[in-house]
Amino acid sequence: MVRSALLLTALLVPSLALGKPQVPKNSALEYAKHFGPLKELTVAVAQSMPVEHWSFRPHPESMNFGMLMSHIATTNYQFCAALKDSAAPQLSPPSDRDGIIKLLSDSFDYCSGIIDQLSEDQLTAIHNTPDGRLNGRETLLAMYIHVAHHRGQAEIYLRDNGIKPPGYRI
Repeated sequence: MVRSALLLTALLVPSLALGKPQVPKNSALEYAKHFGPLKELTVAVAQSMPVEHWSFRPHPESMNFGMLMSHIATTNYQFCAALKDSAAPQLSPPSDRDGIIKLLSDSFDYCSGIIDQLSEDQLTAIHNTPDGRLNGRETLLAMYIHVAHHRGQAEIYLRDNGIKPPGYRI
């Protein structure tokens, strides 16, 4: 009986160890690996709207498309600056399509430089974010949700103008 238990233990322990997910040395990298695709799709959505429709708004109380893209960009800067416990860069959002697309792309680049360098302490620390006081992981999640929410909204703007949005990709 004891021999059977030892044999079972000898067989199970290595298989359990092999099945255990590997935790990266810096868990911020788990967030970083999804950030590139988030940027690509969001910028592709912005680029899909022709310049003549950048002032389109589906309802008088809605932001127009250009304002929506600027909102995503400026909020990205705010969330990522919060992760460093610093003020967001002071920006004057452009009003032209190409300038807003560049601002949007640059906001993701700014965040990438921060997310790639986050320490475990920064991921667990509490930060003052656009969504209130959140720890670093919650801040990243809130930012990803914010981008996805408004990108989905922007895709409806595209469809309202007869434009098929870029396909979802991760």
